[in-house]
Amino acid sequence: MQNRYKVIVNDSLEYNFGNEEISSLDTQKIAPTKFHVLKEGRSFKAEILEAAFNKKTYSVKINSNIYEVVISNELDLLIEEMGLSLGEAVVVNDIKAPMPGLILDVNIKEGDAVKEGDYLLVLEAMKMENTLTAPRDGVVKSISVKKGETVEKNQLLIEMDAPQHPKGE
Repeated sequence: MQNRYKVIVNDSLEYNFGNEEISSLDTQKIAPTKFHVLKEGRSFKAEILEAAFNKKTYSVKINSNIYEVVISNELDLLIEEMGLSLGEAVVVNDIKAPMPGLILDVNIKEGDAVKEGDYLLVLEAMKMENTLTAPRDGVVKSISVKKGETVEKNQLLIEMDAPQHPKGE
């Protein structure tokens, strides 16, 4: 089966690859994130500087140049062809308790701007501490719980709004 990949480099250059083009590369892994690549008799040093696997974005250094790369696989291309998008389908505004438990700590307050992955609160459940993180960038609209409070599964904990942008953006 021929897998297809679309690669966008620095938001401007687009390349399409199949298994044949990928297998024609002569690559040698020299460290966990470093590779030596031979392509048509030319030698390249490659290093993966940053990888956001879930977003399929990578910062790659080839010789001395750094490139921002987005890789789409066969499924991503099919979804795109159908006019759909996985990344924009769901916007989470309500953060609910994933299980019953005790609120050990609340790390934010109403009006705080948060980034995706920021720690919001700590929920103890079944003698384990679970840190709940922001599912996306946004502003904390309201907090429905406080430290020491017991919560039930699916109880509303935090409401979020879209991030605030200064005028002119």
